[in-house]
Order: sequence, then structure tokens, then C-alpha cells
Amino acid sequence: MNLQDAIKQAIRDIPDFPKPGIIFKDITPLFYDQKLCTRIVDEFIARLDKKPDAIVGIESRGLLFGFLLANKLDIPFVLVRKAGKLPYKTISHEYDLEYGSAKIEMHEDALQKGWNVIIHDDLLATGGTAEAAGNLVKKLGANVLGFNFVIGLDFLYGEKKLINHSNNITCLVHF
Repeated sequence: MNLQDAIKQAIRDIPDFPKPGIIFKDITPLFYDQKLCTRIVDEFIARLDKKPDAIVGIESRGLLFGFLLANKLDIPFVLVRKAGKLPYKTISHEYDLEYGSAKIEMHEDALQKGWNVIIHDDLLATGGTAEAAGNLVKKLGANVLGFNFVIGLDFLYGEKKLINHSNNITCLVHF
């Protein structure tokens, strides 16, 4: 089975989560199949035009494949988390959500100036969180080489927010 079909078969749809009318794409079943996980990481690597200096993973599900990817590339892995979750000195970026706002943080010493990084998350929806992560990367003087997502929800047009940082946007499957 090709990779796209294997991912789509493994993803579980959860209706009305986290609120009525939303169909949540649950990636947790992917982690039950280690061969599929390896194929996913290998595909992200195969799509790289240039080896990054670090992978930036967005809490929470972006940390999972992001770490595996960084580990296989033998490069640093940097966490982006919700405000108040990181123990050391941080920089933050606040951004708007559909209802309200959110704030994410990164350790202030996580990236070196001039580094080229890939920002990784599980799913690209409206692009707000990934765009905010791109702003954190730039605050530290690093460059956004690209974005990686397992899933892209194309009907929400999240790529439009990200092309200000990079037009190198990888989604392994599209809905």
C-alpha cells in the first residue's frame, strides 16, 4: 500500500470533537504501527531539499514525529509549547484563534542565529500556530527552511499564512 493510503487508513475520524461540527483527525493510531512511523519519517527526509540545522516541533502531537525526524537526521530538536510549560527563560508569541487567542513559547537559547529549521506539526489547519512558531524562529535570528505536516486540511487554506515564512510546505496527506 502506498504511504498516503496507509496514513489515511490509519487516521481515525472523531466527529464533534473538540466541539460540534468538527471532525477531528486523530493520528494516534499511526503510533501503533512502527513500520508506518518509519515510512513517515523517511518520507519527510526524502522530501528535504537541504538538511536543516534543527527541527522545531509544536506541542503536542508535533513533538512526536518532529523528535523522530530530528533524531534520524542527527540534529537538535526544539520544543514549542504552550505558555508556562517550559522551565527555562523563554520568548513568546501571542496569536489569534477563531475564538480568543493563544500564546506559545520557546527557550531563548534553543536556536542559533542563521540556522535553517523545519517547523513540524501533525496537522495544518488554519496555519495560526505554525505561523506563530515561524515568528518565534525569526525572533531568535534563525530561518524557516520549511514546514512539515502529516495532514493538510486544504479547505482551511493554512498555507496562505505560512508562505510569508517559506513556500516549502509538506503535507503527506490532504483532506
